[in-house]
Amino acid sequence: MAPTPGISSSTLPPFFAYQDGQLMVEGVSLSTLAQQHGTPLFVYSRAAMLSALAAYQRGLAGRDHQICYAMKANSTLAILQTLVQAGCGLDIVSGGELERALAAGIDPAKVIFSGVGKTRREMRRALEVGIGCFNVESRAELDVLDEVAQGMGLRAPVSVRVNPNVDAKTHPYISTGLKDNKFGIAHEDVVATYRHAAACGGLRVVGIDCHIGSQITEADPYLDAMDRILDLVETIEAAGVPIAHIDFGGGLGIDYRGDTPPAADTLWQRLLQKLDARGFGDRKILIEPGRSLVGNAGVCLTEVIYLKPGEHKNFLIVDAAMNDLPRPAMYQAFHQIVPLSQRPGETTTWDVVGPVCESGDWLGRDRALNVQAGDWLAVLSAGAYCMSMASNYNTRGRAAELLVDGDAATLIRARETAEDQFRLETLLPTL
Repeated sequence: MAPTPGISSSTLPPFFAYQDGQLMVEGVSLSTLAQQHGTPLFVYSRAAMLSALAAYQRGLAGRDHQICYAMKANSTLAILQTLVQAGCGLDIVSGGELERALAAGIDPAKVIFSGVGKTRREMRRALEVGIGCFNVESRAELDVLDEVAQGMGLRAPVSVRVNPNVDAKTHPYISTGLKDNKFGIAHEDVVATYRHAAACGGLRVVGIDCHIGSQITEADPYLDAMDRILDLVETIEAAGVPIAHIDFGGGLGIDYRGDTPPAADTLWQRLLQKLDARGFGDRKILIEPGRSLVGNAGVCLTEVIYLKPGEHKNFLIVDAAMNDLPRPAMYQAFHQIVPLSQRPGETTTWDVVGPVCESGDWLGRDRALNVQAGDWLAVLSAGAYCMSMASNYNTRGRAAELLVDGDAATLIRARETAEDQFRLETLLPTL
């Protein structure tokens, strides 16, 4: 047993705070939301998202730029709508994401299409609606896109994604800029690829792209990648292929466990200084932030079902699981877990686990909590790569989602039922 740790508002993400022992988001009690809507339940702060976006907007103020939210982080329509209305473009990686982007009201010219495996069908649809750019990741993809565009009598706007072989110093599963990663075209092959693209009748070269990973907490990898990309731009343009925009990707991390990523505006001040010093200050800049816009804007609320003390481990069984919060199972990721109602007294060390029939179904290990069955907990920093990666494993319905704006909470996704899950399935005829 240990004394209750000091969970204070200073250790919580912005716009989340304890008031009179109750965890609040903006002006709303999370306990009230859990009681009204049930759990598991995702709750997002609109103010937190817009505040995170504002840091990028400050950092790029006065520059020709476009911020394209990487919607794979969280593609719920109301969240896309919130960011689009605040001026964001969108970075997509599938045809389904394109349809979500359109449903959220995006101007297609502010959509960029990334990803290593675009199909002909996806390419045709993106060309039909007039997206702003394809970030192309292989010579084979260039050739297929050229064929599709020429067949439609169009020229596809393209940017080649460069793999600069820069170590982002993050988890191997979310590192994308090393030679061993599947993404982008190798640094040494880029100039020849641009010459080839410029010669294709169905392509129109508009930019260059680079993305080195996710949950990056240091500025140096960005600075290294920028130097390599600018070196390439000089060489590509010397070969007669002009580059209108430079896309530096996203990947800036958030604070999960005392992480100290640079603030977005501070990071971009440093990057713009380098850009100016290299003589590229007049170029249009594209960036693709995802996690850093929504990660700390969301929490997942869960109810304690059972306390299961043991000789070597104490298990706290909750109603949220790896299908709701896949990051711990996938990446051994850390999320802070806190009670919605603070209770004085001593704590016990628990492994917080879900009800799914997998040993990997855990949300947090060795957490000091003073809880009882029926209490509610908040899994923090759950706005990114949780709901967008959620599944129906064990025929578990996906959670409901709420968006809080001031003292109002709006249901933006209803809780999924069993009938919703098997609606598209068909039973065999009865013999």
